[in-house]
Amino acid sequence: MAMDVVDYEIKGAEMQFVEVELDPGEAAIGEAGSMMFMDAAINMDTVFGDGAANQGGFFGKLLGAGKRLITGESLFTTIYTNNGSSKQRVAFAAPYPGKILPMDLRQLGGTLICQKDAFLCAARGVSLGIAIQQKLGTGFFGGEGFIMQKLEGDGMAFVHAGGTVVRRTLAPGQTLLVDTGCVVAYTPSVDFEIQYVGKIKTALFGGEGLFLAKLTGPGEIWLQSLPFSRLASRIFAAAPQNGGRKEEGSLLGGFAGGAAGVGILGGLLGGDDE
Repeated sequence: MAMDVVDYEIKGAEMQFVEVELDPGEAAIGEAGSMMFMDAAINMDTVFGDGAANQGGFFGKLLGAGKRLITGESLFTTIYTNNGSSKQRVAFAAPYPGKILPMDLRQLGGTLICQKDAFLCAARGVSLGIAIQQKLGTGFFGGEGFIMQKLEGDGMAFVHAGGTVVRRTLAPGQTLLVDTGCVVAYTPSVDFEIQYVGKIKTALFGGEGLFLAKLTGPGEIWLQSLPFSRLASRIFAAAPQNGGRKEEGSLLGGFAGGAAGVGILGGLLGGDDE
């Protein structure tokens, strides 16, 4: 299927969204639940699989949906088609703080490999598949980097990354060691494998895990400073674990608050709250 050529505008700073402009007859595909708003002449249709190309009947659609399920995404994608006679716009919002990256697949050689939760939306005609790392060590220890998404085509695709994003160009043979969750995307020419951190003490107490991603050029890589898994773990660690309320501030500050201090002291001593 020929790729639709779409215009776009990325708005916002920490919580971004991308506004895609569609000519009459053009369409965009979006991850389920990512749509923010759309003009009235745009028709929204949820399809089984990636909806990007002719998938060869029911079994082809089933295979496409299965690939998406493996990467942790929904079985369905949504196609937004401009059925009007003038240009229409549809917007897709980022799911958490970070940056939306426009990826012109034509300029990247037609293929981009990205984290399994990075895809946000794309022009119609971009195919969504899976990229499974073939090396045994990567399969056992790769974690987030083992099963990734593969975007193929020659149109525009938009991926989302957490925190601040940096793009690095690796020369032939140049190697970069990265936390596996911080890898957003890379071109297929980059060699991806998993490397043990090397020291038992560092592995157990360093807080970075047992393994790192080893990326070797040539090729382009995109890195994020705040993987969603890291953000979620910090939120979980800060949340009250016993289901009760969590008092903020110091103990002395609580006593200085008079009745509030008495309440805190009563709670500490197992008083009226039981």
